[in-house]
Amino acid sequence: MPSSRILVVDDESYIRTIVSAMLADADLETVTAADGNEALEAIQTNPEIDLVLSDIMMVGMDGMTLLERTRTLIPNTPVVMVTAVTDVDVALLAMRNGAYDYLLKPFQQDQLLATVNRALEYRKLLLQNAMYKHKLEELVTARTQMLNQAIADLERSYDITLEALGDALDLKDTETEGHSKRVTAYTIALARAMELSPATIRTIARGAFLHDIGKMAIPDAILLKPGKLNEEEQTIMRQHCARGYDMLRKIPFLADASEIVHSHQEHFDGSGYPRGLRGNDIPLGARIFAVADALDAITSDRPYRKAQPFSKARAEIKRCSGTQFDPRVVDILMSMPDRLWADLRGEIVGETQRFLPSLFSLDMFKRKGSIGNGRLQERDLLEQLKALPLWKLQDGKIVRDVQFGNFAEAVQFVQSVSVAAETQKHHPDIDIRYDRIRLSLMTHDSGGITSRDIKLAHSIDLMV
Repeated sequence: MPSSRILVVDDESYIRTIVSAMLADADLETVTAADGNEALEAIQTNPEIDLVLSDIMMVGMDGMTLLERTRTLIPNTPVVMVTAVTDVDVALLAMRNGAYDYLLKPFQQDQLLATVNRALEYRKLLLQNAMYKHKLEELVTARTQMLNQAIADLERSYDITLEALGDALDLKDTETEGHSKRVTAYTIALARAMELSPATIRTIARGAFLHDIGKMAIPDAILLKPGKLNEEEQTIMRQHCARGYDMLRKIPFLADASEIVHSHQEHFDGSGYPRGLRGNDIPLGARIFAVADALDAITSDRPYRKAQPFSKARAEIKRCSGTQFDPRVVDILMSMPDRLWADLRGEIVGETQRFLPSLFSLDMFKRKGSIGNGRLQERDLLEQLKALPLWKLQDGKIVRDVQFGNFAEAVQFVQSVSVAAETQKHHPDIDIRYDRIRLSLMTHDSGGITSRDIKLAHSIDLMV
């Protein structure tokens, strides 16, 4: 069986015949063409051409034009130009334009075979190099994926540690139990509505979660005092901003978050502490946090009063716009429905009973969605649910339970749902209980079920 296939291009048939015979003696298969156009057809119809031997001066498409086209169509296939002695300058030009070598007419069989063998060896090296490059690229891609996964795992470990610190602080100050997670959820929701980048939101989330970390350095006699603090005690309590900043600023991945911790008690009009910063001199994350912190404080029980509804909290924050709070952040809060905050609070309260991703992964807080998709009226919703018999209405959402044979299958299903949801710019609530999955769909910024939820439900049904 011939080992290589060589395309012989010459407008004189007897030369094509002689060259083909010489090559056949060396067990080399040939394909012939009378000009450049026939050669291009041969390249397109033959599965693989290992070498092109082409005359330069031909009727129709000449060898120089064919060389240019061949380098585009089969770049790893060498081209040897065949020319008369009088056209040596043209042959040298061809080599500068990418030809591998040239042969002068008339040539002997041994000259032809020597040039052909060198060219075929050169092609072999080109293919090996291309294969090596491809393998190298695959290796680099695989190593990059491993590195990214390692970084993600490390970041996840950091965040688990942060959550443990926040939980420890909440347990120490039972009056504000769960406050760190709630205020972080609210901060993330506000930051998303302001269309900040994911990296910026993660930094702000960490700062929000650790805002009171400095209280660990405050004596329990002051921190846990049931009554009002005196002036000296207030001075010590106010040190928690700087104490928290000093704890975190030397940790590289928390350096930016530490600025939020340092500034979270500053007021927009400059009346806050510890540095009396004003307006945009206060880090944006701290300005967003201040609104989220007030929202949680007003809607949470305190020894001296009961929790207030979100509507009252919004009114109070609006009243303090421009003094305590950044008006731009307040305007964002006013544009978001109360139902969103109630849902986020409910998710934080029920976190110990549910499977949730890391607080800092942002997955549970993807609420922005498309404002253009309005909620469905009840009649329309019931009509569309007829096509989704496995889904049911529950607590203002459409819900479906899916059972799998084992945990691995359940996790694989969750990954598929996440991909489909991301494609549709949707963010479903997913509850994993070993091999059982509960999916809950509701467009939070619309305050109800929309056509986006129905569309994703149909996609999910196709996956099961």
